[in-house]
Amino acid sequence: MRASGILMPIFSLPSNYGVGTFSKEAMEFVDQLSAAGQRYWQVLPLGPTSYGDSPYQSFSSYAGNPYFIDIDELYNEGLLTKEELPDKQENRYIDYEYLYKTRFQILRKAYQRFNKNQASFEQFKSENDYWLSGYSGFMAIKCYYKDQDVYHWDTKIQKRDKEALNKLLTLCREDIGFYEFLQFKFMEQWEKLRKYANSKGIQIIGDIPIYVALDSADCWNSPELFQFDEDMKPLAVAGCPPDPFAKTGQLWGNPLYNWEYHKQTNYDWWIKRIQHSFKLFDVVRIDHFRGFDEYYSIPYGDKTAEFGTWRKGPGIDLFKSLNNKLGKLDIIAEDLGFSTDSVIELLKESGYPGMKILQFGFDSKGENDYIPHTYPKKCVVYTGTHDNDTILAWVKSIKNEDRNYALEYMGVNRMTPDINWEFIRLGMASVANTCIFPIQDFLGLGSESRINTPSTLGNNWTWRLLPNEFTPDIINKIGKMTNIYRRTNKYTSNS
Repeated sequence: MRASGILMPIFSLPSNYGVGTFSKEAMEFVDQLSAAGQRYWQVLPLGPTSYGDSPYQSFSSYAGNPYFIDIDELYNEGLLTKEELPDKQENRYIDYEYLYKTRFQILRKAYQRFNKNQASFEQFKSENDYWLSGYSGFMAIKCYYKDQDVYHWDTKIQKRDKEALNKLLTLCREDIGFYEFLQFKFMEQWEKLRKYANSKGIQIIGDIPIYVALDSADCWNSPELFQFDEDMKPLAVAGCPPDPFAKTGQLWGNPLYNWEYHKQTNYDWWIKRIQHSFKLFDVVRIDHFRGFDEYYSIPYGDKTAEFGTWRKGPGIDLFKSLNNKLGKLDIIAEDLGFSTDSVIELLKESGYPGMKILQFGFDSKGENDYIPHTYPKKCVVYTGTHDNDTILAWVKSIKNEDRNYALEYMGVNRMTPDINWEFIRLGMASVANTCIFPIQDFLGLGSESRINTPSTLGNNWTWRLLPNEFTPDIINKIGKMTNIYRRTNKYTSNS
């Protein structure tokens, strides 16, 4: 079935209070997607973020980001007074420092008025106990240690000594309740938003990182899942080897999985994680799909990624276990980067659609798999992802011969201010069953609106859509193009 959608993170939504939330503006964005004939809204990971604010470095692979809780809804429920609402901020870029210093104070006031004995809250805690208690305990202890990472905690707590841990958890009982409340409200509001999107014919594409953060509830609660030594320090960490874009490689620093242990447990942790993801989303994009075939292992303590080695991952065995337990899943495999024969074979065996990026397709010196005439139907085409520059900034920055090749390929005589629409048209017209474009590319924005620049700190994950920026004219133009290339809900052919 031919379809299209828009990529925009929750944090990029317009809102009154400095960061996108599950607010009326989120509902309005769903209405805009529907009016534009779209089927999909793709978001980035929804987890609570740590230092650096990256949604790919979260305190939990299950929990939701408290910043996304709609403050106005808490006011409407009587959990906040008008005087307690934060100052209005419709700024272009998120001020995470300000959020960190102010938002949790407001949320704690809401928790103090919250009826903790209501049946729905008890039911939520019971149904999610397999992850919620461990996460809430972890976050409460982080509060106790003034937000320091787990390696700065007392050794007995770090290593989960039963007597010492029970004593501290009893001391932190109020904070544990607070973090349970945050997850309850997050899920309550998210389910309302997703249900509304589905009622409008919009499906949510979620995103799960392959790895978890070192300072996370996952690692602290279940160290046996990872390649740790007896002191819970990583033996090696994740990243990518050097390439023309990163001369010393990319040092992500995430702990690596103990795949032998996962295999012995029939991949139980992964099955629960994926199952939880499909409670949140209609479709799930799995980040760094190559890492399931082979993963890059960098010695812990190295300052760069230059001296890592490739190790064998679980391969198709993991995905067979997922299918056996959960049935056929609507998954997108992020298979970008250098693909070996074994990665290509794994993608084929899994049956998942891979990704195609238009920005990777225009090399005047030779053909590659990202040029549209090579696409299979079973793929998802993007102008770019959250890690790429906008299509307008990209086309201005590439070599003249590559730009000329792209223009000639599209049948365009020259660069124009709205050249972004020609790339959108190219993706729409392709045989790919699905195309997803970042909101910035529809708006024709430049590098100032980029979401993330890999291997850099600062100025990432901050861009926001301004009120009334996604105009009726743009929505109408998207709708017309979507209709021309038979990607609206009106067309349901599976050919």
